[in-house]
Amino acid sequence: MFNIKNLFRGSKAAEKALKKPQNSDLFEQINSLLGDYRSDVFPVGLQQACSLVSVDDVDGVKVALTLHFAATTEQPAIAAFLSEQLQKPVHVSVQVQLLEPFRHSTIKHIILVASGKGGVGKSTSAVNLAHALKQNGAAVGVLDADIYGPSIPLLLGLEDAKPQAKDDNTLLPIMKDGLAAQSIGFLLGKEDATVWRGPMASTALMQLLNETAWPELDYLIVDMPPGTGDIQLTMSQKIPASGAVIVTTPQDLALADANKGIDMFNKVKVPILGLLENMSYFHCQHCNGINHVFGEDGGKALAQRIDVPLLGQVPLAHAIRESGEAGEFISHNADKALVAIYNRAAKLIASHLFYQGSGSNPVEIIITDD
Repeated sequence: MFNIKNLFRGSKAAEKALKKPQNSDLFEQINSLLGDYRSDVFPVGLQQACSLVSVDDVDGVKVALTLHFAATTEQPAIAAFLSEQLQKPVHVSVQVQLLEPFRHSTIKHIILVASGKGGVGKSTSAVNLAHALKQNGAAVGVLDADIYGPSIPLLLGLEDAKPQAKDDNTLLPIMKDGLAAQSIGFLLGKEDATVWRGPMASTALMQLLNETAWPELDYLIVDMPPGTGDIQLTMSQKIPASGAVIVTTPQDLALADANKGIDMFNKVKVPILGLLENMSYFHCQHCNGINHVFGEDGGKALAQRIDVPLLGQVPLAHAIRESGEAGEFISHNADKALVAIYNRAAKLIASHLFYQGSGSNPVEIIITDD
């Protein structure tokens, strides 16, 4: 039987956190109930994915948990479950602490957000997934790897921002609402074109990654350029990417290109964490009807065929465009349904990384003349 103490063996702070309170019976009862909790984010219960820090029943039942991946917005559901089981109100406080070591400098997980073709909403998805992970308690950064068409400065409302130098060899990331961001767009003028050959672009990207003074991050979201070229190969070859998220629309053309991207990541042994279907449908506010502008459930069918999670189906919505053009996150919008889609997708990505243990080692690629 899984014993969560094994996860903390050798850690004095963790062992202290796991000491039972005076009311050990209630502590054990709640610890057992956590193993019974189920959701799509916690498919095998909470015991493996959290530590029960404390239980206090002096003035109502108060439970403190530490989750081992980004999922703090699951707190209301956990509290409701415990309240139902104990037949009394339960207040749950949640914080996040990933157990994994840093896999690249000060970064625990590097997640590549990619697409087979441009124009499918990849950059918008990357920014909102990053912010959703932050909203779920994680320390998150965003790296704009689309050297030829950097969109992150616009989407973050930082078009005029210029990074400061920490020293002669290192740049500081630019912060936006707690997200650490870096982009070639911060170093060039808004109207400047990046006219570089592939090797030069790949070298610039690695410099952006390695010569940025990233704070300690749980997740670094990398907005990849579309396609399957030099930069994608460089990212897969030279850094320990934990996995990739594929963004597509339901349209057959986009799906065909997305499939090529998936095939590339499979060949370089970067796990596919899930597929996000963007522009899935248009919800008419006048007639309340649903219009599948680019086809119906194409991304869902592709996800089922390649056996990866469908992270979500994001509608074609004015609010997404307006938020992006205003340099704001969709979570600042009043449309709770849109916020919930990105929130669930982010938690599923974090969950998949935790349960699968993906990307613990860098991938080495050997290219031959065959």
